[in-house]
Amino acid sequence: MKRKRTSVAKTDHPLRVVLVTLDNHVSGAWSRAADALSKQVPALSVSAHAATEWDRDPAALDDTLAAIADGDIVIVTMLFLEAHIEPVRAALADRREACDAMICCMSAPEIMRLTRMGRFRMDTEATGALALLKRLRGGGDKTGRSAGAQQMTMLRRLPRLLRFIPGTAQDVRAYFLTLQYWLAGSETNLGRMMAFLINRYASDAHAGTRDALTYEPPLEYPDTGLYHQRLPDRITDDPKVLGKAAKKAVTGTVGVLLMRSYALSGNSAHYDAVIESLEARGLRVIPAFASGLDARPAVKAFFMDRGEPIVDAVVSLTGFSLVGGPAYNDTDAAQEMLEALDVPYLAVQGLEFQSLQDWESSSMGLMPVEATMMVAIPELDGATGSMVFGGRSELSAGEKFDMQPAPERIDRLADRVARLVALRHTPIAERKVAIVLFNFPPNSGAAGTAAHLSVFESLFNTLSAMREEGYHVDLPDSHAELRDAILKGNAKQFGAEANVFQRVPVDDHVRAEPWLAEIEAQWGPAPGKEWTDGQHLFVLGESFGNVLVGIQPPMGYEGDPMRMLFEGGLAPTHAFSHFYRWLREDFGANAVLHFGTHGSLEFMPGKQVGLSGQCWPDRLIADLPNVYLYAANNPSEGLIAKRRAASTLISYLTPPVTHSDLYRHLVDLRAAIDHWRQRPADIEQDAEQSMIDTVLALAARCELCEEGVEWAPDQWAEKVSKVRDQLDEIEQALIPFGLHVVGEPLNSDDRHEMLLAMAESGGASNIDVAAFTRAIESADADSLDALLKDAMPDAAEDATATLTATLLEAAAVLGEDHELRAILRALDGRFIQPVKGGDVLRAPEILPTGRNLHGFDPFRLPASFAHSEGCRQAEQLLVRHQSESGALPESVALVLWGTDNLKTEGVSIAQALALLGAEPRQDSYGRVVGARLLPLEQLGRPRIDVLVTLSGIFRDLLPMQTQLLAEASWLAATADEDIEQNFVRKHVLAYQAEHGCDLEQAALRVFSNAEGAYGSNVNLMLDSGRWEDEEELADCYTQRKGFAYDRYGKVSQQSDLLNRVLEDVDLAYQNLDSVELGVTTVDHYFGTLGGISRAVQRARGERVPVYIADHTSGGTGRVRTLNEQVALETRTRLLNPKWYESMLDHGYEGVRQIEAHITNTMGWSATTGDVAPWVYQQLSETFVLDEDMRRRLAELNPVSAARLANRLIEAQEREYWGADEESIDALKRAGEDLEDFLEGVTGEVAA
Repeated sequence: MKRKRTSVAKTDHPLRVVLVTLDNHVSGAWSRAADALSKQVPALSVSAHAATEWDRDPAALDDTLAAIADGDIVIVTMLFLEAHIEPVRAALADRREACDAMICCMSAPEIMRLTRMGRFRMDTEATGALALLKRLRGGGDKTGRSAGAQQMTMLRRLPRLLRFIPGTAQDVRAYFLTLQYWLAGSETNLGRMMAFLINRYASDAHAGTRDALTYEPPLEYPDTGLYHQRLPDRITDDPKVLGKAAKKAVTGTVGVLLMRSYALSGNSAHYDAVIESLEARGLRVIPAFASGLDARPAVKAFFMDRGEPIVDAVVSLTGFSLVGGPAYNDTDAAQEMLEALDVPYLAVQGLEFQSLQDWESSSMGLMPVEATMMVAIPELDGATGSMVFGGRSELSAGEKFDMQPAPERIDRLADRVARLVALRHTPIAERKVAIVLFNFPPNSGAAGTAAHLSVFESLFNTLSAMREEGYHVDLPDSHAELRDAILKGNAKQFGAEANVFQRVPVDDHVRAEPWLAEIEAQWGPAPGKEWTDGQHLFVLGESFGNVLVGIQPPMGYEGDPMRMLFEGGLAPTHAFSHFYRWLREDFGANAVLHFGTHGSLEFMPGKQVGLSGQCWPDRLIADLPNVYLYAANNPSEGLIAKRRAASTLISYLTPPVTHSDLYRHLVDLRAAIDHWRQRPADIEQDAEQSMIDTVLALAARCELCEEGVEWAPDQWAEKVSKVRDQLDEIEQALIPFGLHVVGEPLNSDDRHEMLLAMAESGGASNIDVAAFTRAIESADADSLDALLKDAMPDAAEDATATLTATLLEAAAVLGEDHELRAILRALDGRFIQPVKGGDVLRAPEILPTGRNLHGFDPFRLPASFAHSEGCRQAEQLLVRHQSESGALPESVALVLWGTDNLKTEGVSIAQALALLGAEPRQDSYGRVVGARLLPLEQLGRPRIDVLVTLSGIFRDLLPMQTQLLAEASWLAATADEDIEQNFVRKHVLAYQAEHGCDLEQAALRVFSNAEGAYGSNVNLMLDSGRWEDEEELADCYTQRKGFAYDRYGKVSQQSDLLNRVLEDVDLAYQNLDSVELGVTTVDHYFGTLGGISRAVQRARGERVPVYIADHTSGGTGRVRTLNEQVALETRTRLLNPKWYESMLDHGYEGVRQIEAHITNTMGWSATTGDVAPWVYQQLSETFVLDEDMRRRLAELNPVSAARLANRLIEAQEREYWGADEESIDALKRAGEDLEDFLEGVTGEVAA
């Protein structure tokens, strides 16, 4: 129906057409189309505005707002993110009724609702013809076509169907036709779209322009097709036509996924460069695209033939999930498709949110939204190999907004893909594999150790499996012989830590090292001091046929306190850089397998994500296919290896868990208590007193009460009950049992213990163990469900059925090996199925292991359950502190790690928000986009000031959550509230008054390392022993962690602010979430929580409480003081024969684990002073003063045994336990015996 024209005065300005969209990918085509139209109708002004420009250039946002305010026809597309919606939302709403038409499509609902085209308004109820819009949400049809294909068919049909329906339907038709133009957005179609909208909607004020333009229907292009710059029309859907245009392959085939919109708009120089670079390496390239954001139709049509893959690898250049885009992703569908392909899948990034120059100069690399959308989300599909390959260039000589290639990055990408393809095509018997073992700390008996893993037993099984698969492997007869060949060999001859496999002349290194000047600037002339005899550089390890087992060199600064304090852009040592170059070029490895969690390669200096050729991890791994065996419970550090060292991760199981049980005098104490409880009712008081005296004596011997204490008769029941509660806590505590061995499924006893712990973690209690074991053994679901119902009387109706299914599935999986098969698949260049990392007790879905670890969707963190749990745990902390101090804390120092938050889906983040009186803020898609404050009336208590210190890994993996926490603090600081009800504002205003700074600076509360740096280094300083007093540890912490991150993600050094905020801290706090990781298991706990506690003590001049929230076993958890936690772990692990014998069953590596626990215990003394003296006394008696145990440790691992004794001596010398002279003398003599054994001068050795 022809619209009635009305007489309106002509305007004195041209018709203004405004495009507001996500990025600039159509800007070039839009600009060229506008220029062509302007030649027909000069009175036309066309502009395009990209939301990705607003953050880096505030003037660009001002230009956008001005254009919207004056726009006659306003087109808005692809606005999904809150950061892009909120800046323009009000302006669009204000202009909506005044402009001629506002077309909002493919955006968030709040933007879509602003559409007004004639009588069609998107904010009215969807009835009649308008309800057809809902069909575009799609989901595939009965023919099996994808949702994208179905939607494109609908888009073409609807305008024809609606053509003859009068009224609003014509405007609905215009809306669909606009979508059709846009989605086939070539220069021609964009021009026709503008002409169509002007012709239909321009007001009579622009009648001349409107009537001068005619329009044609959209040109149609293949929905799913192939692209190549040498094709006649650049696009086809006929593979035969592509075959004529492409270069002939000689080494393999690569499928490349493109965005259809870039290809149609002619914005494809970055695609062309990738295709050319791959072809230059002799690869056949199939560049394919699909309509919408579902790439599966392209994969099926062009990368497979009759359901079988015809490609050796797939590289996605789209920047999105395989199935999905900025608003959603279908991970399950993507995984199913990629598993069918079964080839490596690399997802690489074209920069839209920053320029190539911004990225090159940034120490961060990718921006938070880029890292989330382009890296984290594709990783859920199973993608690896994230890398920048192109972007906008400020130096471009051509079209300003068109994408440009990053040549050096594209060469690296092509090299990596070529090496992966070559790996697949190399016969197994000819493949050379380098297996890298770790050695941290160096010179400590730690060579060949890894977290939770029995390395040499696992390595022996791996080499055996490789030999059976057809690899050329010369294997010793046992894992002990294998270990000796690697660690002993000629080590003594060269004074090395392990066998010297290769001695490379220094001159060869100098000639071959491309970054020699940078290394020498840090470490002096080659060969440096590490792994050298002055004339040669050593490669440590041993070869076994075509497999080399090498030891990763040390970082070089572990024993240098000053370097630890000020280390920043450190280069690797000569030995470290030489090692990886030697593996690639001299040994000629087809692939490298990093064996266990974890090494140093991925933590070398460079950008956090989206590395460049100037970043050391990228330089060192170069194009070498990298497989990384990684603990399933550590997704955060695994993701660092994946993103910074191009790793494909293979998860391995953590050790089985068991109950601690009681031992020695603890058993006697329980018996004495039970004897007293069973006393006759008419017992005489003297006899009962004798019973109590026995209990007291045994309790004192077990350090559960003070020696010589007396209890009044009216206290007996209460006091005995408390001691018995402590015994129950010790007995029921879950502990890891031994180390995991790759290739050895859990035996039945260990499997049953693990499954029992899983059941208890799922809510069961007081389970009949014998009946449980029978039900598991027989896979009797009915019996197990009945058993669980008795053990879970308050559970939801279907809870026991769900837990039953989980347990039986886990029982089957735990009895099988999945890890060796996965290693072999990865070394074959096949697809490794992705899986979320986590703790098997909390997340049984991590089973089976042998999969490629990924994190949690950052847009969902913290999850709803995690928020509720975080609130509960925060209140639990406040209750415990109030019970100790009688008051709420005004300020809390909270340590957040990436691993804990990925495993718990953000519980620790939620705790910080809860203390502040805030909660996550979600957008219309349910994505977490920021924070909001709860009203004080709802909170019911004052807001607690929270000083958050993040691990460098948290900062890298969760940049949006870093900003969320900073925003929450800022919101609290700026809230107009009584300062006695808002301690954040109270402290911020005080600091502002003291220093005259602005509120933004004073409100900074989120601290971490400088970009690209990791760790507090307090742990390294303590391990070195080269520090004089505890103040040095505090200095190290504040120097390393003195970088504040604001609500915009910007970082600045704020050491003075940090030290001032520390003065207000009333307590320090961290969560404990995994059974296998206690506070004495790894040195990061005392390095971070201990480090900040020492810094608080220095700032305040007094110690503050340190709390550990133990949520390792499910249930409500418990908040303990650090002293209580260390005591519990000492009793349940270090002093417990059940634990240390399970470690010593693994020999060499078990001794190293025991020594590490003792070193970490001393770390807590150094940083907090919260370790009781009895701990050291009993450790000495157990491991050093006992002659049989001392010799046993020395024979298994003499270096670690000597370190263990020396650490206890150091603890005494630093006055951490006040041993008597006799104990000190005995300890020193024992230490000397161990040093003699290490040097080989014992009587047996001398003989």
